[in-house]
Amino acid sequence: MRKRRRVTPAGSGRAGAAGAALVLGSAGILLGLAAGPAQAAEVSFATHCVPPAGITPVDGTTKVEITAPATAKVGDTVDVVWKFVQAASKNPDIIDLPANSVQPSGVLKAAGAQAADIAMQGTRTNPAIPKGGAMVLSDMKGTLKLTAPGEVTLTPDAYTVNAMSTDTKCTPKETVQKAATIEVAPGDGSSSSTTPEPTDSASPSSSPSASASASASDGTGSGQTDFTGKEVDIPYTCQSPIGEKKATSPIQIDARKNGGSFDLTVQFKKSVMDSPADIPKGSVKPSMEVVLGGADKGTVHVEGPTNSKDIKSGEPIEIPDLTGTYKPGADGKSTLSPGVLTINALGTTTTCKPDRTEVSLTLDTTQQASGASGGSSSTSGGTSSTGSSSGGLAETGSDSHGAVKALGLVAGTAVLLGAAIFTFLPGRRRVR
Repeated sequence: MRKRRRVTPAGSGRAGAAGAALVLGSAGILLGLAAGPAQAAEVSFATHCVPPAGITPVDGTTKVEITAPATAKVGDTVDVVWKFVQAASKNPDIIDLPANSVQPSGVLKAAGAQAADIAMQGTRTNPAIPKGGAMVLSDMKGTLKLTAPGEVTLTPDAYTVNAMSTDTKCTPKETVQKAATIEVAPGDGSSSSTTPEPTDSASPSSSPSASASASASDGTGSGQTDFTGKEVDIPYTCQSPIGEKKATSPIQIDARKNGGSFDLTVQFKKSVMDSPADIPKGSVKPSMEVVLGGADKGTVHVEGPTNSKDIKSGEPIEIPDLTGTYKPGADGKSTLSPGVLTINALGTTTTCKPDRTEVSLTLDTTQQASGASGGSSSTSGGTSSTGSSSGGLAETGSDSHGAVKALGLVAGTAVLLGAAIFTFLPGRRRVR
């Protein structure tokens, strides 16, 4: 049986295709009025980069690719991306940077129909970078709310590279060419705001806050054995080969009477450590010299245990309680204040000095044989041979270099310990 063949009028197929194309084209026009397809353009510019103190500034070339919508309308909030094709500076010949330890941030200039500084922020994502190696930086993202019709141009400006809580600031040395243009059509959006918001959180350096809600205990109560100190905020200064850092940490000193001596516990009550690198277990050990005052003089050494498990990059960890024994060296009221903080890790020593100290605990003491008075020699009571009533802090590392080999920071500063880097950040911890 023969099949009938349907006859289609000439040109109807082409007309149908043309009609479909017209419909799709109209849809494309409508979409284009909201936000056109993304465009990407690369620019390069001479750049001057200033690393932390102690490292020579660098002049180099930055190559950047900016991606943004080609068209949009007033009221739209558009996403823009800054991709580093090449950073102007390399990793200095000081340390190897571990993976996920570098974070860029910067400013993209909007001009033309609308002027604004767009805050750009990248993630702390990078491969391991060896000494002298090229910096590999993550893409930075930002947003811009469009407030006026017309042509808006986007131009890269200054940027900062944060590596282990130290900043290298890079600024253009020449006029930078525009990298992208957005054609903004009139719309129904508001024109009251030009302030962009970054799409990612800023660097981990934050200032902690704490209130000393407790009063220093007076160890005079009959039969009393436990004495609770008040929480005090202590500002620290830490030196490193790549600069000086300052931060404040809330600390509390408690005591328990043990015969004629006192068992001390020093707590960083509202501080935790947040690690941008993997740290193996048993590699970090903190200690402190508690400063004596009032009737007694000298220092008492307290220390904490090493980390009991591996710490993954980005995981928060608490500063452990620091413990030691105070054997009084004088009769009367003796005060205890936080002093030098030392961190030993991976064969390095980091020392942080308090800019000032404050009494956390006052005890009624009775002189014991070989007690702490004077602090000129080590005793079974755990006093430090380097102590003084003013909390004199021993230097670590080579005097000829004038800097410690590691970067120790408290409450917002990083500790640079060879390949291990970690940051003390504000947080909550248990109160016993």
